[in-house]
Amino acid sequence: MRRNAFISRSLLLFTLVAASFVVLGFGRLVLSYRVARLLAAPLLFAAAGLAVVLVAQAVLATVGLLDVD
Repeated sequence: MRRNAFISRSLLLFTLVAASFVVLGFGRLVLSYRVARLLAAPLLFAAAGLAVVLVAQAVLATVGLLDVD
């Protein structure tokens, strides 16, 4: 695992979470709350999946099963 790839994925995770909140907030201004949640949900689910992957990679690197260069 390259350290730069891990950092870039972490920044992508932060961007996905922020985009989800922005879409939800602006969606509530124009649309109903239910529709705004439906628009923001895919971004939040993608962020949650990426968070699980990053935590698993961090644990494997800490245990020593994954090389970090």
